[in-house]
Amino acid sequence: MKIAVAGVGYVGLAQAVLLAQKHEVTAITTTPAKAEKINSGVSPIVDKEISEYMKKELRLRASTDAESAYREAELIIIATPTDYDPELNLFNTSTVESVLATAERVNPDALVVIKSTVPVGYAESVTERFGCRRLLFSPEFLREGKALYDNLHPSRIVVGIPRSSTASRADAELFAGLLLEGSLESDTPVLYTNSTEAEAIKLFANTYLAVRVSYFNELDTYCELNGLDTRQIIDGVCLDPRIGAHYNNPSFGYGGYCLPKDTKQLVANFGSIPNRIISASVAANDERKDHIARRIAERAKGGVVGVYRLTMKANSDNFRESSIRGVIARLKAAGAEVVIYEPTLKAESFEGIRVIADMAEFKALSAVIVANRMEDALRDVEDKVYTRDLYKRD
Repeated sequence: MKIAVAGVGYVGLAQAVLLAQKHEVTAITTTPAKAEKINSGVSPIVDKEISEYMKKELRLRASTDAESAYREAELIIIATPTDYDPELNLFNTSTVESVLATAERVNPDALVVIKSTVPVGYAESVTERFGCRRLLFSPEFLREGKALYDNLHPSRIVVGIPRSSTASRADAELFAGLLLEGSLESDTPVLYTNSTEAEAIKLFANTYLAVRVSYFNELDTYCELNGLDTRQIIDGVCLDPRIGAHYNNPSFGYGGYCLPKDTKQLVANFGSIPNRIISASVAANDERKDHIARRIAERAKGGVVGVYRLTMKANSDNFRESSIRGVIARLKAAGAEVVIYEPTLKAESFEGIRVIADMAEFKALSAVIVANRMEDALRDVEDKVYTRDLYKRD
């Protein structure tokens, strides 16, 4: 099958690599440098499995010529970014609609699957607006830096069919079958729903994870301010099998590509519908950053605050919506002097903050070193480090 995948971020590239094991896949990007990397067998993003699989014999190529790829494709997968727009109180879905408009013009008969995260009810609305009516929505459930691994070992596959779409159950089964064909699992649950339910599954799943992160962060705040051993309490709580020992490592707050925007979008989707927990997850994340910033300022005592890495997780190059950036903003607003050590940055400053490239200089200058996740590189200055990373994992 000829497949075009729009977008080469974590979702798009993982899908492209998965499907290119058995099918002819063209990954579409607007960035020529990314296309060159992919065509050279090099991943443009940090993901161990993607990098390893791209060394294999894949039927994958990248292109900046979207029209040609869509025209030839039997299946078009949309995995373009949909950032949350705080002014509109909605995801910015303009990139999705750009692909839909081009597909409608050059190949209206293609099966189109939206993988980008969208508001509840979105696929139904665009099916009525665009001519490419053979449309499905299939949410992704991926971890940053583990995108291909999670495609190879999916927890579940959900495919939603808009009521106004001409896509059939057979189309939905075809797409699910392609994902199963490329995976390493044989018993993955598959759920067929309407598209609005599939969109809700995605947002409610991520918001639950955000609530869980916020819960253990609040537990940690309580323990820190009362001189209690957070880890002993978390261990005791999580021995209950109904709770389990996952997503329980305290942090500076949830962040990254999905959780911040998905929780805000779900709150917006609730509108006037009564809720407390969903909206509280957003407020709790802000309060956690307030608390962390206060504790850092107390410890720094007017000295330089050194921020070790802007990334959210180990083995990642992403710091969009990183919780540490919210902490930095609060420290700067309080008048603290902040410097950053972030090896992925080549500039000498980031948002007006000095970036120090030399680790030894960074350590010597910093009165306190802030690390969302502890790493071996900081062991020699552990007495300076402020972190809430108790389990040394994401």
